[in-house]
Amino acid sequence: MGREGQPAAPASVPRHVGVIMDGNGRWAEARGLPRSAGHKAGIDALRRMVRASADLGIEYLSVYSFSTENWRRPRAEVSFLLDLLRRFIRQDVAELHAAGTRIKIIGAREDLEPSLVKMLDEAEKLTAENNKLTLVVAFNYGSKQELARAAKKLATEVAAGKLTPDQIDDAALERALDTDGIPPVDLLIRTGGEQRISNFMLWQCAYAEFVFLPVFWPDFDGAALQTAVDEFGARERRFGGLKAQTA
Repeated sequence: MGREGQPAAPASVPRHVGVIMDGNGRWAEARGLPRSAGHKAGIDALRRMVRASADLGIEYLSVYSFSTENWRRPRAEVSFLLDLLRRFIRQDVAELHAAGTRIKIIGAREDLEPSLVKMLDEAEKLTAENNKLTLVVAFNYGSKQELARAAKKLATEVAAGKLTPDQIDDAALERALDTDGIPPVDLLIRTGGEQRISNFMLWQCAYAEFVFLPVFWPDFDGAALQTAVDEFGARERRFGGLKAQTA
């Protein structure tokens, strides 16, 4: 079984899919449109991705929506992206909730505006009991920063006498990550033609299968997802071991 009350997906379907949604700006520029138009179109692609993932039986979908490095972009673009997140929460959370989608936000919230933090908290609280699909939104997220936060958390527990250094192992570190309780990524998809993971879920992607697609994110659809899932299903996952030998 998958999460409580939910059948496990077939072996050929990844349980957890991560997506680096790349190419919004280049999609817009190729059409003579402002970059903001690409970001708007990217939200439509995200909606298609969520529906297609649920239809395929994927249990966890993690999307890289805004990285810690994205703050370096022009102020106007950053402001637009933040407004886009607000609009997505206002317009889509109710529908996602009705469809049985649980929302989980990962990333640092300390420096975000309190009103935005409140919206993120409320979206998580509203959907907390849903079990059709878990949508993990990585916002103001960087994997190196996440690992540093986890290390600080464990160090604090050691200093408080709640944990000894000898008790720090893989499992302890995983519990200290933003993704505590979420399984590792099985399939990582990056659109836009780039072939790097850009500080996204470094720990969680330790044994993920990577599929890099030339399509820009606003053009991503169910067929593109099926292509990536088919590629995943055709691969042999050994997790550092060897293929079982037959007599």
